[in-house]
Amino acid sequence: MTHPKEFAEGLSIGIIMDGNGRWAKNRGLPRTAGHKKGAEVFKDIANYCDELGVASVYFYAFSTENWKRPLEEVGAIMKLFAQYLIEGFDYKNRNIRIKFLGDRTALDPKLQKMMNELEGDSACKTGMTLNIAINYGGRPEIVRAAQQLAAKAAAGEIRPEDINEQMMSDAMYTAGQKDPDFILRPSGEKRLSNFMLWQAAYSELVEMDVLWPDFTRADLDTAIEEFNHRSRRFGGI
Repeated sequence: MTHPKEFAEGLSIGIIMDGNGRWAKNRGLPRTAGHKKGAEVFKDIANYCDELGVASVYFYAFSTENWKRPLEEVGAIMKLFAQYLIEGFDYKNRNIRIKFLGDRTALDPKLQKMMNELEGDSACKTGMTLNIAINYGGRPEIVRAAQQLAAKAAAGEIRPEDINEQMMSDAMYTAGQKDPDFILRPSGEKRLSNFMLWQAAYSELVEMDVLWPDFTRADLDTAIEEFNHRSRRFGGI
């Protein structure tokens, strides 16, 4: 196999981190054990994306629908966010820009503060952009963008007929970033689950029959290789 770095540089990748619960169940462990292992895999794969020269990567960590899970599980996940996704990752010594996607107003104030500080501290960095979607949903994101443009139209700042796709894109959480070239979903599932619905219009979908806690750098190599064998026509021939 050709080394993935030859094809990975400049790519934008979306990753749906799926299968933590099933991984734990298969081992007779509590679901929280699966989330902990999944958080460790997140750190390794995020580092690997940076090493490969990926331009931006979007990790789907917690959806707006995940609040429906048992309170104990949600609490454990939120603790892991702070422990692994924020405190446990060496952001300060890496040329990585951090962005958090989603409605953070429902999150613990201490977690919000950590997120705001990380975004501010890394804003001037020029390397890979690491996006972490927390309390995120694709439909709510589109509604939020439409509401922002509707408010501008009501205030007379823009005309409704002037609203176009670029203005919508600029109102998304991902404004200024490249749409994902491909979206990867481990676990064998074949759906987006409300992830990046606007941005995924022309993204390739890569599904892999491996649960996220078992996902490795070699699996990402395989996904990148598969993507680079695809022919993207963007509606053309």
